[in-house]
Amino acid sequence: MRHGESVPPIEEVAAVTQRLAVLLSAGVSPVSAWGYLLPTSDGLPAATSRTVRRAGSPAAGGAEIATTGILRAAARAAARGDSVADAIAGQACGETESAWRGLAAAWQVATQAGAPLAGCLRELAASLRDLAQVQRDLEVALATPRATARLVMVLPVIGILFGSLMGFDSVHTLFATVPGLLCLAGGGVLMAAAAGWSRALVHRAAPTELTPGLRLELMAIAMSGGGSIDRSRAFVHAAAERYAIGSGTESGDDPIERVLDLSTRAGVPAAELLRSEAEQVRRDARSAGQRRAGTLSVTLMLPLGLCVLPAFMLVGVVPLLISVLSSTLATF
Repeated sequence: MRHGESVPPIEEVAAVTQRLAVLLSAGVSPVSAWGYLLPTSDGLPAATSRTVRRAGSPAAGGAEIATTGILRAAARAAARGDSVADAIAGQACGETESAWRGLAAAWQVATQAGAPLAGCLRELAASLRDLAQVQRDLEVALATPRATARLVMVLPVIGILFGSLMGFDSVHTLFATVPGLLCLAGGGVLMAAAAGWSRALVHRAAPTELTPGLRLELMAIAMSGGGSIDRSRAFVHAAAERYAIGSGTESGDDPIERVLDLSTRAGVPAAELLRSEAEQVRRDARSAGQRRAGTLSVTLMLPLGLCVLPAFMLVGVVPLLISVLSSTLATF
């Protein structure tokens, strides 16, 4: 997976979440589960370490280092009887911070409500993998414009060398004459503008919510514990505030309240409705990400056509023309 393919760091969070779900489903206690995920250097059998490295191998090296710190903090907290969720959130940082905080919130709510955690962790892992796939789609969308831009950046050098081979001093024109320096400055400005424009387009296309539907999942976990709606709502609100979990919606409409109202009117269990709604939110998030990725492959051609190609003309073509004209006029 590392050879030629960029793997999003969020994939490491998904891998840890999935492994936790499997261990808990198999009857491993929460305290032992975190310990089993630690590498050999922390005192676990070599077989366990190989499992961790194999499952975590697709992730980037930096994400692996951060994950190891989080696993150690969580294992220590579990062994001491401290808050595992606080240990996770305290170590979370970087671009995967919100994903780790989502895991911390799910762990906290399930612990307080006395609800089974394995099912929620599986759903959270699936959600994170969906978002990792969206990031891969963005990388694929970026591949063609990036390759084209690199090719265009090489062309000015080829143009200068071609002019030199033909006997025209394009290098001297570009670096030692006022018109050449103006072309060089203009090309630099255009390339800087193209880089900034491309970064802005990629930033807007990137997923804005790394844990879509998480509040719905948290409420489903709390309700699965057998508590009342008010008690469950309090657990979810406290966890969301503590671990900075967003609502996932820009409007004032609260999907949790809407689902709970439907559950009350229809007389059906709220937990299943909440999970179904969370799954729909995740599907919508992935569809939106795929649409943004598809659009990005087209919009990234704008800085290429409006900035990179003119920069090539200024740096590679205009100095050659100036050199040709200067040589021609000097013969008269």
